[in-house]
Amino acid sequence: MGKIKCVPIDQWRWKIPREGKMRTDGLIYASEDMLDLIIQDQSAQQVANVATLPGIVGYSMAMPDIHQGYGFPIGGVAAFDLKEGVVSPGGVGYDINCGVRLMTTHLTKKDLSEEKIKALVDALFENVPSGVGSSRKDFSLSQSELRSVLAEGARWAVRKGFGKESDLERIEEGGCIRWANPEEVSPKALERGKAQLGTLGSGNHFIELGFVEEIYDEKVAEVFGLFPGQLTVFVHTGSRGLGHQVCDDFISILLKSVSKYGIDLPDRQLCCAPIDSPEGKAYLGAMGAAANFAFANRQMISYWVEETFEKFFKMPAERLGISLLYDIAHNIAKIEKHTIGGKVVEVCVHRKGATRSFGPGREEIPPGYRSVGQPVLIPGDMGRYSYVLVGTERAMAETFGSTCHGAGRVLSRHQAIKASKGRSISQELAQRGIYVRGASKETIKEEMPEAYKDVSRVVEVVHNAGLSRKVVRLRPVGVMKG
Repeated sequence: MGKIKCVPIDQWRWKIPREGKMRTDGLIYASEDMLDLIIQDQSAQQVANVATLPGIVGYSMAMPDIHQGYGFPIGGVAAFDLKEGVVSPGGVGYDINCGVRLMTTHLTKKDLSEEKIKALVDALFENVPSGVGSSRKDFSLSQSELRSVLAEGARWAVRKGFGKESDLERIEEGGCIRWANPEEVSPKALERGKAQLGTLGSGNHFIELGFVEEIYDEKVAEVFGLFPGQLTVFVHTGSRGLGHQVCDDFISILLKSVSKYGIDLPDRQLCCAPIDSPEGKAYLGAMGAAANFAFANRQMISYWVEETFEKFFKMPAERLGISLLYDIAHNIAKIEKHTIGGKVVEVCVHRKGATRSFGPGREEIPPGYRSVGQPVLIPGDMGRYSYVLVGTERAMAETFGSTCHGAGRVLSRHQAIKASKGRSISQELAQRGIYVRGASKETIKEEMPEAYKDVSRVVEVVHNAGLSRKVVRLRPVGVMKG
C-alpha cells in the first residue's frame, strides 16, 4: 500500500483514503500533532489493514489513544455485517474485557491526610491480591462454579453475596454477556482462571484513589452523583490468565479458518472467521465467557474494596456513601443494534482499547442516567489525572457509539524501564502528592507517567469531535499497581 496518507477532514478527523484491497476508508480521531507518532508506530497502517476485512460496515476507525497492537491497533473500532462479516481475536485483544469501574463515596479529600491515604492504599494492597500470577488464598472455585461464573458474570458474584443487586444495572450489559458459552473455553484456560477471580493482575491494572478536581458539566455531574473534592475509587482489570488463554487458543484455530474460508489478509495477526461460521460462533461464545469472568472479577474486587473501607473507617459502607457509578469494557466484540442508512440493523462491533459511548435515550443505559447519556470512564496515567465523560448522539451516528479508553502508551514497558534508570518513580510521584504501592519496582517503572500520552490531550480530541463530552476531571492521590 505504500506510505499511509492521512487526509484532514477537520481539525480532529483524519481519513485514510481507500486503496488497494481496502474495502472502506480508515478514519483516525486525533489532533495534528499526534499524527506523526501514529504513522511512525504503524498503528495507522493497522487501521488500513482492518479496512480490508470482509463485511466491514462504515469506516475502520481509531481513537486518539491509538497505538500498535496485535492485528488491530489498540484504540481500534470496527463493525461487521452479521452475514458477510468476520470476528477477529485481534479486534478484541488478549485481555478480554479489560475494563474499568468507578466507585464514589460521600468522603472528600479533606477527610484523608497524607498518612491516611498511605495507610488506606496499604490496606487495599493487603486485601486485593495483585501482580503476575496472583491468586486469592481465601477463595477458590470448583470447575462447576467456575462455569457458572463464565455463564453469569457479575450476576454470579452478586448472587454469592459480593455486592448488591442494584450494582448490576450500572454495569455494561448488566454485567453478563448472555450469549456466552463456557463449553467453548479450553481446560487450560479454566485451569489458569480458577484461582484468579478477585485478583488485580499485573501491568497497567490498578486501584486508584482520587478526587473530583474540576467539574465541566454541573448538570450531568449531579446526575452521576459527583461533587467537588469527592473521593473516588477506580478499579481497572480484566479476565486475567483465563482471557489470555482464550485469545491464544482461538488465534491458533482462526489462523486455519482463514485458509478454509478463503479470506485474504494483509497481516496474519488479523486472523478471523465469518461471524456465522462454527469457528466464529465458538470464538464469540468463549470470548463472552471470558468477558463474564472479567465482570465478575471487577465486581468481587469492588466488594473487597468496600470491605477495606469499612474496616479502615470503622463504619458501614452505607454511611460512607460507597456506590458504583458505572463499569465499562475496553476490549470486547458485541452484537449491537445501530442505525445505518436510516435502518436499525445488528452488527458485530469490535472495540479494542475503546469504550462504549452511548448517547441519551438508549435502553442499555441505566434509567437514572438515560436522560443525559452513558457514563464514560477514562483513566489516565498514575501521575496526572483521569476523566468522567458522557456519551453523545454524535458518537451513535459516527462511531457505533464508541470513544477513547485511556491515555494510550507512547513507550513500551522495556523503554519505560530504560528511561527510568537512576530515578525513583515512587519518590517523584510522592512529591506530587501521590502515594504508589506496586507489586514490584519493575511494575512502577513500566507504568511511569511518561510511558503514556497526556490523557487530557486525548480527551480534548474526543470532546471536540463530539464523541463524548467532559463531565469531571479526577486527580489521583493514592495508587495500587499490579
